[in-house]
Amino acid sequence: MLVVGPIQSNCYILGCERTRQATVIDPGGDVDKILLALAKDNLRCVCIINTHGHFDHSAENKRLKEVTGAQLIIHRADAPMILHQAASGGMWGMKVDNSPPPDRYVEEGELITFGDISLKVLHTPGHSGGGISLVTDKMAFVGDTLFAGSIGRTDFPGGDYEGLLRNVREKIFPLGDEVVIYPGHGPKTTVGRERRTNPFFA
Repeated sequence: MLVVGPIQSNCYILGCERTRQATVIDPGGDVDKILLALAKDNLRCVCIINTHGHFDHSAENKRLKEVTGAQLIIHRADAPMILHQAASGGMWGMKVDNSPPPDRYVEEGELITFGDISLKVLHTPGHSGGGISLVTDKMAFVGDTLFAGSIGRTDFPGGDYEGLLRNVREKIFPLGDEVVIYPGHGPKTTVGRERRTNPFFA
């Protein structure tokens, strides 16, 4: 996990120990830090995945793809956001490059495979219309759907408060209490902890 960009987003690098193929989830800033982490572990980035289309999770799509040649993956509903993220970043006073177009759109139940690792895609809209969560080996990378003790904002365009709560209850909580949640901001948590103590699900 790397904390990147001025909005302090979590970027995750998953690497296959056998093939050294890797995916980068949510490269929201500091591409040099991401590239250094890949090089340090001798990993080759073959996939870039955006859990959703907000610029603080996709700001470095362009430069990371230029350097690595990796496949860019996102849900179709959020693709328009990354293509125009320079404007949204500018509204926050930040200089952000527009992303290149995605190479692949993913939907509920699809697998993203690199090396010996497969990530199962769950469509978990609510924070945005195309939000996805990625599940593997007792881990779930949930973007801004769920945080330790909180949930993602739903007051942005495409937000849906009731839909977000429903998706967490119906898709994230059934993964099992022991599953570790890796959110888009802040510390990791577990399904069990959030199911028991998160005030939005009391």
